[in-house]
Amino acid sequence: MNAPDRYERFVVPEGTKKVSYERDTKIINAASFTIEREDHTIGNILRMQLHRDPNVLFAGYKLPHPLQYKIIVRIHTTSQSSPMQAYNQSINDLDRELDHLKNAFEAEMAKFSRDY
Repeated sequence: MNAPDRYERFVVPEGTKKVSYERDTKIINAASFTIEREDHTIGNILRMQLHRDPNVLFAGYKLPHPLQYKIIVRIHTTSQSSPMQAYNQSINDLDRELDHLKNAFEAEMAKFSRDY
């Protein structure tokens, strides 16, 4: 049909930045991050991780259109932090959590394969 191939949803075109940053000129300590080639999966996980940060006043995301493969994450922080710091910290925390989950899964798989 008219829909593009599925792989195009996740492959970043050459010369396109994966993440772009735009400060909000109307609200202090607020910004938007546009993340190319991502969907609700990353948007919701990132939003929930940002909500764990006590310096984050607001965190939300949206998909502008179903055929545009990007999400826009909006972050508003207190004066003790900046949106960039909150974003970077949440990405680092998620990376550590996923590494821990992967290691725990691999350890259980190794234990299971030894038993059988």
